[in-house]
Amino acid sequence: MPSLIPAAGTVPWRRRHGTLEVALVHRPKYDDWSWAKGKLDPGEQPPVAAVRETFEETGLEVRLGIPLPTSTYTVLDGTGAPATKEVHYWAAKVTGGSGALEHEIDEVRWVDVRTAHELLDYGRDREQLLAVVRAERERRLRTWPLVLVRHAKSRPRSTWSGDDQLRPLDAVGRQQAEDVARVLGAYGVERVVSSASLRCVQTVEPYAAGLGARVRAKDALTEEGFAEAPEGAARRLDKELARAQPVVVCSHGPVLPSLIGVLARRVAAEAGCTQRTLEQLAAAGERAMRKGEVLVMQVRGAGNAAEVVAVERIDT
Repeated sequence: MPSLIPAAGTVPWRRRHGTLEVALVHRPKYDDWSWAKGKLDPGEQPPVAAVRETFEETGLEVRLGIPLPTSTYTVLDGTGAPATKEVHYWAAKVTGGSGALEHEIDEVRWVDVRTAHELLDYGRDREQLLAVVRAERERRLRTWPLVLVRHAKSRPRSTWSGDDQLRPLDAVGRQQAEDVARVLGAYGVERVVSSASLRCVQTVEPYAAGLGARVRAKDALTEEGFAEAPEGAARRLDKELARAQPVVVCSHGPVLPSLIGVLARRVAAEAGCTQRTLEQLAAAGERAMRKGEVLVMQVRGAGNAAEVVAVERIDT
């Protein structure tokens, strides 16, 4: 069986003078036009690799939006043997960067959709282009991320004699927290909300520290607060939906299904979007999220008009 080469990339997009444009890269080694992409580093999550590779190839800093179709095709590995390359893609908004070219790229070109279709050298790359065009038509391209995280691995209750809300992460959990931080960075999260329990706060602290933001600790998101007043956690989520700012909410296994249920009732009704999104949310809610797992929802709109248009589950 051919070996698998995991890779990731982005389709940066913008609207300029009312026209949808995407960014292509030119590789002089192959004399081809394609999307910015590259192989995953060992242990790296695909969203993290997609942002890193885009920056390394184009000098552009991006924030991931909705996931796009994955490309799978055969290449030769380092030994000359056939291998399967699997490239995960996301639509992406440029948030900064100098645009200085690096890593085997000699040109980055912003073009309209028709020109992109003509320039792309590989038919498989047109699948991502078509998905971006369809998402724009269905108003699923302009989104903001609402991210749920189950706290990372903590010291077992059986070995902890103190207040359970003060139970900390263990060594594995601390490493998971660093991985969670890298994933949150790929989606451009700006606001950090957490259960007031220490194990939750410690899960998102590394990201908050790197961002220069504070962790907003909420009693309503603790196991104890949820048991006493289950509606409090849902109200907190409603406040974040009203704010419509890229946000992470970290909580506990018993609390998260309630939050996921709130979001499932807000899934957008577009064909091709609803069923899969509902299935993903149902799976995350019914079969509890794993410790350190990240659930990314792309949301359009705010408040009562907020709708979930895409869902991803990411292990750390």
